Parts: sequence; C-alpha cells; structure tokens
Amino acid sequence: MPALTWPVALAVLFGALLHASWNALIKRSDDKALDTAFIHVLGVVLALPVVLVVGLPRREAWPFLAGSLFIHIGYYIALVGAYRHGELGLTYPVMRGLAPLLVACSSAALLGESLEAQAWAGVVAISIGVIAMGLSISGVPIGGTAGNPHAHHGKALAYALANACLIALYTVVDGLGVRRSGDTAAYLATLFMLDGIPYFAIVMWQRRDAVRPALHHMAGRWTVALPAALASLGSYGIALWAMTKAPVAAVAALRETSVLFAAVIGALWLREAYGKRRIAATLLIVAGVITLRLA
Repeated sequence: MPALTWPVALAVLFGALLHASWNALIKRSDDKALDTAFIHVLGVVLALPVVLVVGLPRREAWPFLAGSLFIHIGYYIALVGAYRHGELGLTYPVMRGLAPLLVACSSAALLGESLEAQAWAGVVAISIGVIAMGLSISGVPIGGTAGNPHAHHGKALAYALANACLIALYTVVDGLGVRRSGDTAAYLATLFMLDGIPYFAIVMWQRRDAVRPALHHMAGRWTVALPAALASLGSYGIALWAMTKAPVAAVAALRETSVLFAAVIGALWLREAYGKRRIAATLLIVAGVITLRLA
C-alpha cells in the first residue's frame, strides 16, 4: 500500500469538512435523532440511481458489505444507548477519538499495514486532539461531565467505548471491501442504499406512538436534510476512495478532523466561542496531520 500523499490527504480533509458541514446543518435542530434518520433514508434515495448507473460491486466485496451492514446496526443501537444514558459531549469525543487508534492497532493483523513510528505519532496526536476538541465544543470539563445529574455516565461510557470498537471495525471491513469491489462508487452506493434503512427504522419505532408528528417534522426539513445527505454521501465516498490509495489507519485518523472543522464552522457561523482549549486542540490536530503526511 503506497504512502499517504498530499492529494489524498487533502481529499480526505475535504471529506472531513463535508462531514462537519452536514452535522452543522442539523446542530440547531429540535430533533437531531429524527433529522439524522431522515438524512440516512434520503441517502437511500440518492444511492439508488447511482447503483442503477454504475452497477453492483464485485461478488468478492459482498461478504464485507454484509458485515458492514451488520456492524452498523450494532453501531446504531450503541449510539442510541450512549445518548440515552449520557451527554453527547461526553460520548461523541470518546467514540470518534478512540476509533482511529483502534484501527491503527488492528491494521497489521487485519489489513497487513504496519505503521512507522512517525505515522503512529500522527495518529495519536490527531486522536487526542479530536477528544480534546470534542469536549471543548460541548463545554464538558475534561475531568467530568455537566448537565443532567441523573445521567448514568458509567453506562454511557460503556456504550461509547463499544461504539468506538464498532466504528473501528466497520472502517476496517469497508476498507477491505472497497479494495475488492472493483469500483468505489458501486461499493459506496450499495452500502448507502442498504445502510440507510436500519437507523431510520430504529428511530421511527421509538416514535411509533407519534408517527404523524415525525412525518410532519421531516416534511418541513427536507431542504436541510437533502444537502446534508449529499454531503454525507460525498464524505464517506472520499474516505472509501482514499482507503484504496493509502493506509486505512491514516485515512481513519484524518477523517476525524471533522471535529476540528465543526469547531471552526461553529465559531464562524454559529458565533460559538473559540477558547484556549480549542486552540490547543487545533494545534495538536494540525501537528498530527502534518506528522502523518510526512511519515
């Protein structure tokens, strides 16, 4: 597997910006879970014509697609559990920050990709920066949590740690699958066509006693959800393509810089404060990106 080049790194960083952008679009939503589910199901609609044009991936990729879909169902269940028992500010940074480290730890055994010491330093720096940035965005203190005093933070962290493992696992599975697919677009479109349904079904099942209000909410949100779905499709598409060009662990780490872009978008668009902790986390993430690229 060739080393990470600047064109690939910049593409992944742009994908991270897309990921942060669609998250920013729903940040002020009154119902983030329903909006996210709506974005997922719109991804199905967007992916279907792509599949009709480019076709299905090779037969060798289907076991990985099936595995990825199964893992994603576990991911959605753990995500719901994490947010039910704890605060997003505590659980999200843990999930997204630890996942690249887990991918790096498993790369040699599962992908046959061994990182050099400098690449490891870059991955670690990005992961620590992502966790620090995520906590600073939410306003949750490094040493504890704020907000709901009745939240079960132990359970929330257990779900978050489980989800970090699941994120790392589907990243590795999709990295292997896209390399066997013969066509990144075919793998991506098929994955989105099938993956968009489970989370939507879970959220709607939770609102089975209030289906009509949920449908009314979505009807008024399609102008936000549609560009968000396009950004989500583009973001993961870039990541999958990059996994065919560079080590999966490097791509996974770079993709999580979306937390940094989210902070910048929040500061510029939502007028959020950008304090010393965010600046320190930014410098750490940038140093990690440069270190990873130069490894």
